[in-house]
Amino acid sequence: MAFELPELPYAYDALKESIDTRTMKIHHTKHHQGYTNKLNAAIEGTDLEKLSIVDLMKKAGSNPGVRNNGGGYYNHSLFWKIMSPEGGGAPKGKMAKLIKDNFGTFDKFKEAFAKAAGTRFGSGWAWLAVKRSGKLFITSTPNQDNPLMDCAENKGIPILGLDVWEHAYYLKYQNKRPDYVANFFNVVNWSQVSRNYSAAMAPKTKKKATKKKK
Repeated sequence: MAFELPELPYAYDALKESIDTRTMKIHHTKHHQGYTNKLNAAIEGTDLEKLSIVDLMKKAGSNPGVRNNGGGYYNHSLFWKIMSPEGGGAPKGKMAKLIKDNFGTFDKFKEAFAKAAGTRFGSGWAWLAVKRSGKLFITSTPNQDNPLMDCAENKGIPILGLDVWEHAYYLKYQNKRPDYVANFFNVVNWSQVSRNYSAAMAPKTKKKATKKKK
C-alpha cells in the first residue's frame, strides 16, 4: 500500500507565534509531500511495499531511497503530532517524573535537548527517545535519519523530535536556530509525548501460529 500524507492536527496558522504560517504550509505540503511521493516510488513493486513505516526504518541502512525519504516521512509524521497550539510549559504526571529521573530537572533536559539541536551541523533532527529498558536519552541525527534506523548510532524509539533543517525555520528565524529551538518548547504537546512513551513501552504481542485444518 502507498503511504499517504497525514493531515495536520491543527490549522497552518495555529502555531504562528513559534512557527509562521507560510513555513508550516510549505513544510507540510511541499517537503513532507515530497518525501511521501519519493518513498512510494522507492518501494513500488518491491516486497518493501508490504512493510509498515517502522519496519522500513529497520531496513533503511541498506536502501538510500528508504533511508532518506522513509526517514523524512516518519520524522515529519511524528513532528506534527508532538506540537499543539495548547502545548508548552513543563510536562506533568508520568512524563514529568521520567524527565526528572533521567535528567535531574526539566531545565537540565531543555538545556541538553537545545544543545543537541543547536550543535547538529548542517541539516538533521534532535530527539528525545527511549530504550526498551525505559531509559530516556537525547540524541541528534543527520539529514532524515532517526534512532529507529538500523544504521543509527544511538538506537531507540523516538517520542519527541525537532526538525533543524533550515526549511523548518529560516523564513521566520533566518540563521537564529537557537531562537527557533527555544520557541519550540512553547508548543510541545507533552500529553502526546507521554502517549508516545506508553506506546513505545507497550509489550510486543507475538502472532500465534495457526494450524492448518486437515
